[in-house]
Amino acid sequence: MAVAFKSGLLALAFFIIAGTSFCLAQTAPPAPALGPDSSAFVSDSADPAATAAPLLPGNISGTVVDQSGAVVAGAQVSLTEEKVSLARQAQSGSDGQFSFPNVPPGPFHLVVTSGGFAAQTFSGILHPGQIDTVPQIVLDIAANVTEVQVGLTQIEVAEEQIKVQEKQRILGAIPNFYVTYMPNPVPLTSRQKFEIAWKTAVDPVTGLMVAGAAGVEQAQNHFNQYGQGAQGYAKRFGAGYADTITGVFIGGALLPSLLKQDPRYFYKGTGSFASRALYAIAFSVVCKGDNGRWQPNYSNVLGSLASGGISNLYYPAADRDGAELTFENAAIGLGATAVSNLLQEFVIRKLTPKAPKFDPTTP
Repeated sequence: MAVAFKSGLLALAFFIIAGTSFCLAQTAPPAPALGPDSSAFVSDSADPAATAAPLLPGNISGTVVDQSGAVVAGAQVSLTEEKVSLARQAQSGSDGQFSFPNVPPGPFHLVVTSGGFAAQTFSGILHPGQIDTVPQIVLDIAANVTEVQVGLTQIEVAEEQIKVQEKQRILGAIPNFYVTYMPNPVPLTSRQKFEIAWKTAVDPVTGLMVAGAAGVEQAQNHFNQYGQGAQGYAKRFGAGYADTITGVFIGGALLPSLLKQDPRYFYKGTGSFASRALYAIAFSVVCKGDNGRWQPNYSNVLGSLASGGISNLYYPAADRDGAELTFENAAIGLGATAVSNLLQEFVIRKLTPKAPKFDPTTP
């Protein structure tokens, strides 16, 4: 039974990696609907042979903050384009973010203004079909303004969101700290990533789950070189808890800090069943970076390999298979992560009493 289960998880992991790689390599993004201002400019004197299909429009977005790093809501953002005479206007939301959809490719110029701040500008070139997130636009306080403005910094907002996550417990008991149900969670600092890992590792329920697993292993005489009795149980519990510590801290804090990746699962909650299922499965090998962009989940993959390699130091010699066991356990870990993500997307939120209300329309 264990061999069949392990083989199933291995097959699922390889399917995820192969399917995700194939989709990333072969699937072109669907062409968005073109607006009346999105076609390429062609003069009356242009050669008819040079008249090609209009270039795909793109998207320009960004975030407005002040000198302290606090987001600036309600900032006026003006977009001027080389081929359009009238400027387009947008306002930053409560999270400081703004966006301009269906922007024709070519040079563009942004002017950002807000009461009490000096105007800031940014220029760039948008390529066909590009989704361009410009660097943070930092507003300086105007020279003739002495008013003191108070706002939450991004770090403070993240801290408040972490407090909400730390109340999330499945059936009111099992820690569910590594998922966020907020539509626009802010990135975590390295300290905050280690904070979540620490609270997960030392949570009493985590210890009880490891203790239960050690009891099952002893009853089945798994890792029989540990022996039986209190000494054998203590060895199994120690090995299981060491697995938990290395997995949580390496894959959930150390590597995400070094690689600037977010270790949390971002609940989708909308769309068809198939789209949500594919999203959850893909999340085992992709993640969001601290820059808000999707990228390969090196933290999870390398974390599984590192944890498996370290386990060879304390498991009985008869149960060590070197590199083969390490890669096998890593593949099983990816499959287990995919299954966990599916449960997060469709089941666990319903079993988490203090999960925040999910509203995808909230900025």
